[in-house]
Amino acid sequence: MKNIRNFCIIAHIDHGKSTLADRLLEHTHTVTQREMQDQVLDNMDLEREKGITIKSHAVQINYVDNGVEYTLNLIDTPGHVDFSYEVSRALAACEGALLLVDATQGIQAQTISNLYLAIDNDLEIIPVLNKIDMDGAMIGEVEDQIIDLIGCKREEIIHASAKTGVGIVEILKAIIERIPAPEGDPDAPLQALIFDSVFNSFRGIIVYFRIFNGVIRKNDKIKFFNTGKEYLADEVGVLKLNMMEKDELSAGNVGYVITGIKNAKEVKVGDTITTVTNSAKESIKGFEEVKPMVFAGIFPVSTDDFEELRECMDKLQLNDASLTFELETSQALGFGFRCGFLGMLHMEIIQERLEREFNQTVITTVPNVSFIAYTTKKEKIIVNNPAQMPDPSRIDRIEEPFIKAQIITKPDYIGNIMTLCINKRGILVHQGYLTTSRVELIFEMPLTEIVFDFYDRLKSLTRGYASFDYQPIGYRESDIVKMDILLNGDRVDALSSLIHKSRSQDFGRKLCEKLKDLVPRQQFQIAIQAAIGAKIISRENISAIRKDVTAKCYGGDISRKRKLLEKQKEGKKRMKQIGNVEVPQEAFLAVLKLD
Repeated sequence: MKNIRNFCIIAHIDHGKSTLADRLLEHTHTVTQREMQDQVLDNMDLEREKGITIKSHAVQINYVDNGVEYTLNLIDTPGHVDFSYEVSRALAACEGALLLVDATQGIQAQTISNLYLAIDNDLEIIPVLNKIDMDGAMIGEVEDQIIDLIGCKREEIIHASAKTGVGIVEILKAIIERIPAPEGDPDAPLQALIFDSVFNSFRGIIVYFRIFNGVIRKNDKIKFFNTGKEYLADEVGVLKLNMMEKDELSAGNVGYVITGIKNAKEVKVGDTITTVTNSAKESIKGFEEVKPMVFAGIFPVSTDDFEELRECMDKLQLNDASLTFELETSQALGFGFRCGFLGMLHMEIIQERLEREFNQTVITTVPNVSFIAYTTKKEKIIVNNPAQMPDPSRIDRIEEPFIKAQIITKPDYIGNIMTLCINKRGILVHQGYLTTSRVELIFEMPLTEIVFDFYDRLKSLTRGYASFDYQPIGYRESDIVKMDILLNGDRVDALSSLIHKSRSQDFGRKLCEKLKDLVPRQQFQIAIQAAIGAKIISRENISAIRKDVTAKCYGGDISRKRKLLEKQKEGKKRMKQIGNVEVPQEAFLAVLKLD
């Protein structure tokens, strides 16, 4: 065990984590020259296209230092705020972390929040200054920022360039010297923490774990603590670039086990594996339950595909433990799921993965956050979608979730950020200079306001120089109303939304205008209305398509034309009474793209 090191790489988005992982694998010859490619650990097409890491990836490296062979288990983590749950799970399986800071951009919001996560887990931090070969590198200044942040000595900071391979040997030496070897007793009963799982259509569910105590052997009878289910370990092994089978793994190691489980509900990330014969008395304290931030309905385009979509969601949840879902029905869209996501990027990724990996075309409803409604009878109702909102006459008060948003930027953009956040009902709590050229602003804001386009607006107002991170701080009372969209007097429940009263009029007007362009014209007039309760706050009309019924009359008496027009008028009346309006999918997506 003294020759094992478990570590992960943490940093803000786009600071070079995956590139550094590539260099470490290349330098230690874990990956052959032929297998080498950029972002070698990112095995999803989506990750390569977007240039971001979505899932944490574990890989084992063998490295010889002074004639001693060391086993290094590396976990590469995502940097985006929506995937911080992936980071917290990776940290639970490690003893140390490489904190990567971009020399051209300095410390950013996600660097700080990931660092705090690592410190909470008692990890040894190795600061690495990356991209030192770039023209805009501010080496001295960023070193000062790192020293202020973690209180290390200047000589402890490793200078590196993941692209050119500078400093890789120093990083490997630092991992061996500074990160403690895992502690644990190989003779104790088996305790292994599940930190990830993937679905393989041939082998069933593959479980990734980190052993804290004991030994797991091939053909052992193992038990999952939370579910109490027992299985046979058909295969155990370590994670090289591909899976590599072993006869046994002992304490301190990271590996995988295949038991042929087919049902996704039986594997819970954060659970403990133990053996049946000499089982452990208690489970390992894993990581906290995931708290979804944004809720949206996902429905199949055709209701016949519902069962297939349910299977796909189960398999996807295995691969992404932060996705939560439950059944939901909608008058407009039929059967589907109410899903909880960690943010808007997470939601977009899930939708893309359903389409790519499972070939499922889905309709997503308007995302919203979860509110708490208290009725006049003192009942507490959690409202995850507009349909669950109780009748306004029964509501005593409604509370909405608030977050603490941390924004780090250059002083030139303070004004723009203040305007943006205050317009989004934000309250400035703290403003302070981290260095002469970096300001930290902390706002308390309603989560509803940042769900849609806040991140994009922030980036464009600051020319990409602001970094943003948030954490929930609880619920506060607020004036929230339910806004319905009516088409010819019929409610379209999939377009309903919960919104702050002060913004409802403006939002309703914009939405009606947008729908006017998107709903196709019929042979009768369509009224699009936005309503709060019984009060209509906005209306747009889509005029009817006029069919020229008098085209066949050439000359003759006017009464012939009038007779045809009267007949058309009667038909229009009848059509209006039974007319149904088809709403295209673009209309559901339009709500997301309102400025």
